[in-house]
Amino acid sequence: MNPRLEAVQKAGKKTRRVPEADEIRHSVQFASRVFHIRLMEQTLPKKVFLNLSAAMVGKEKFDPQNSDLVAEAIKTWAMQHGATHYTHWFQPLTGAVAEKHDSFLSWNANGSVIEQFRGKDLLRGEPDASSFPSGGLRSTHAARGITMWDPSSPPFLWEGGDGLTLCIPTVYFSWKGEPLDQKIPLLRSDAKIQETSLRLLKMCGIPAERVFSTLGPEQEYFAIDRSLFLLRPDLMLGGRTVFGSPPAKGQELEDHYFGAVKDRILGFMREFEDAALRLGIPVKTRHNEVAPAQHEIAPLFERASLAVDHNLLLMELMRQIAIKHDLACLLHEKPFAAINGSGKHCNWSLATDTGLNLLDPQENSLAFLTILTAIIHAVHEHAGLLRASIASAGNDHRLGGSEAPPTIISIYLGESLERIVEQILTQKSESPQMLRLIDLGLAHIPHHEADPSDRNRTSFFAFTGNKFEFRAVGAEAHCAFPIMIINAIVSDSLALILDEIGDAIGTQKDLSSDKLFALSLPVLRKHLLRAKPILFSGNGYSLEWEKEAEQRGLPNIKRSFHALSQLLEKKTLRAFVGILTEKELHSRYEILLEQYAKSMNIEANLMIELFRTQILPAALLDQKNRAKALTSLSAVPIKADPHQIESLKTLSSLIGQAIAAIDEVEKVQRQTLDLGWEAKGRVFCEIAAPKMDQARALVDQLEKLVDNALWPLPKYRELLYLI
Repeated sequence: MNPRLEAVQKAGKKTRRVPEADEIRHSVQFASRVFHIRLMEQTLPKKVFLNLSAAMVGKEKFDPQNSDLVAEAIKTWAMQHGATHYTHWFQPLTGAVAEKHDSFLSWNANGSVIEQFRGKDLLRGEPDASSFPSGGLRSTHAARGITMWDPSSPPFLWEGGDGLTLCIPTVYFSWKGEPLDQKIPLLRSDAKIQETSLRLLKMCGIPAERVFSTLGPEQEYFAIDRSLFLLRPDLMLGGRTVFGSPPAKGQELEDHYFGAVKDRILGFMREFEDAALRLGIPVKTRHNEVAPAQHEIAPLFERASLAVDHNLLLMELMRQIAIKHDLACLLHEKPFAAINGSGKHCNWSLATDTGLNLLDPQENSLAFLTILTAIIHAVHEHAGLLRASIASAGNDHRLGGSEAPPTIISIYLGESLERIVEQILTQKSESPQMLRLIDLGLAHIPHHEADPSDRNRTSFFAFTGNKFEFRAVGAEAHCAFPIMIINAIVSDSLALILDEIGDAIGTQKDLSSDKLFALSLPVLRKHLLRAKPILFSGNGYSLEWEKEAEQRGLPNIKRSFHALSQLLEKKTLRAFVGILTEKELHSRYEILLEQYAKSMNIEANLMIELFRTQILPAALLDQKNRAKALTSLSAVPIKADPHQIESLKTLSSLIGQAIAAIDEVEKVQRQTLDLGWEAKGRVFCEIAAPKMDQARALVDQLEKLVDNALWPLPKYRELLYLI
């Protein structure tokens, strides 16, 4: 039997794997595998604890003299849980995480072995950096990379291989001190936006010692049967199907969205959520997404740098625990054509150590309006850079495809904020709108207090009540990069606005809040007027908006390759002062170009191999069988029906066209062999991608014609519905 059909039969009979019952409440098991601040306070001398707790929130540097005591406390806790090894857990510029495990085993003075974890083991590691991307920051032969403990992220225990490993979150940099990871720039951007935000708060008389960005990344994903996944080399190696005809039924009935979660998937969700909670990941919401087999998990908001760590851990948990349930978790932005792709909606805001959300309109009006103006100015000034922040070969398939924002950058504020901005621009005050109550006409249902505004799911950057939702980030993306860019550009714009307000105030002191507001308002008006073209509340998918956006002068960069050069703009360099140098920004440009070209090349390889080794033999066999059947009719004798002959001609023609199209893909691919990454990326973007689309269209037509019993690859209906 065809391996695909065997896998289909088995997939239809699989039942859910029920995880072991856990009587402990989530609030009790939360962070049980994290060396959190309460453990630190219980196990460390007071002086050491005070230094470490201050370092965790950036108030002071961690004192290396305390490292031995901290390391011993962490080791004792880890070994009590059964850990035998430790690793410096870091985030190189691959988009994934990295680790090198060492055991606690060491020699003592008399030559016997003991378990030991010293302060220097905690503070510093030296993984080989030769095979990690650096974008030209170091030579190939310069292999030294250094990891340093990041006290702002607590150590944790990772379960794998029937054991536990102590993980020490670290930053990663070169021998010369250049950042080779995603985390150092993110932490620097937080420090920069803190500095400018504290300037604003001081001006407005709002007490605070710290300001930090917060993040709540909503993670979308697909879960499919693993036996079918293993028969799809494109899903295994590239994360998405390079061929695949849409099923007879896709998502058009909207019956999967928020529908009842299937038992098999719910068992998977329960197990990875429990594991996430033990790691201190505050998972909150789970549901079915729009496309069949698509789901979403969303956490509570937390400090952005910690939320990034947690999102990386969560994705790895989902991938690994899916295997236990005979599932495959797909995190690619567009695993399947013709249905929704997956995003990682990054909900971003700013908060103070006093618990104030600076993007809450209910708080201090001048502080809120100043930050809002800075955000609008930043997105308008750096629209192309925001497009570059979510650039990838995979995300190009998703953006603008009815499930994700278009590639035109715009901001949606909602009716209430739009009205306030308009009042500032026109210098006309209006009476505040009365509270709107909705009466559903049902005696037993109370009146509903209407929200200030609706939501706009087509907006690139939308205000959603007390935060901005950056919906364009891809599901597989490392969200540190776009959040770091948001922090950088908003800080840059806020500093510019505060400088101008400072000039307007001059030497005046002890201003009343009304006088301060009156002096600030012209500055806000000036920048809002300049950035007004970025504000849009309509349908971002409409052709009318595309034409209007062009008239407004808004960029519409449809291919990621063309967006990456935004990293090298002079205004980008200005915004990144104190975060990344010109050389370090250029390294990110080089790395993203390389990743783009390599991803496209892998997809081309998969198309060529799958077509020639699996699809073409099946199509030729079907062609042979049909021709043989028609020939055999003459022996009866029965004259072949013209429609039958035409059907064979259609199949034969499609086979020929598909062969020619795949040959074209391979021809273009060969032309890139000796090119640099920029030239290679350009060829794949502008020449190879259209040819790959043409080849796919032809092969997908073949799938609809070739005998189902012969087709080798699991079809969309099987991948999406056999759970």
